[in-house]
Amino acid sequence: MRLFWSPKSPFVRKVMVVLHETGQVDDVETERTPVQMSEPNPKVLSANPLNKIPTLLLDDGRVLLDSRVICEFFARRAGDTVLYPRDEAEYFRAASLQALGDGLLDLLLIWRNWHRDRGLAHDAADPYLDAFGLKVTTTLDHLESRAGELGERFDIGRVSVAIALAHLDFRWDVLHWRAGRPNLAAWHAEVSERPSMRATRIVDDSAALATGSAS
Repeated sequence: MRLFWSPKSPFVRKVMVVLHETGQVDDVETERTPVQMSEPNPKVLSANPLNKIPTLLLDDGRVLLDSRVICEFFARRAGDTVLYPRDEAEYFRAASLQALGDGLLDLLLIWRNWHRDRGLAHDAADPYLDAFGLKVTTTLDHLESRAGELGERFDIGRVSVAIALAHLDFRWDVLHWRAGRPNLAAWHAEVSERPSMRATRIVDDSAALATGSAS
């Protein structure tokens, strides 16, 4: 199996965390594959018409798109019932929390592109930037209110939220998201020490990629 991969993609990181949690890292070949909204990658396009990573190429010729699909594929392959609980109520709680974490990531990526493409500061007077900021703040406050529940298990929802918070540190340290959210901050500090999270920490290899030395 081959995974179109980047060490700084939070959605790719989700897949890698699942691979570590289920003991399947050695079953997958990762291929460094740059993708940009303004510069489609022909190799990715040939497998995934949306030009997105992660994209998984299976040995039988099938192609799986999107981190949610790929993560569940690997969890099923491993017979996992922790990341994806068998109990219906718990499954949908995990799936809904995953949607929240993934939605926060989507919002952060769009927000960053919006202000960078227009040469605006992240807090410039702009109705779209104001809306992005409000949604991020509201999501973080919601997670703070639920932080007591997050430590119960490490399912796919918790994986998504943990990675979204880590992405805030990587790209949005200016937001100081921990301020006023002590419970969420404490949970994230604890979960960040899991072996799967430590092994998949985001790395910005842009400079190495530009010189051709990134693998």
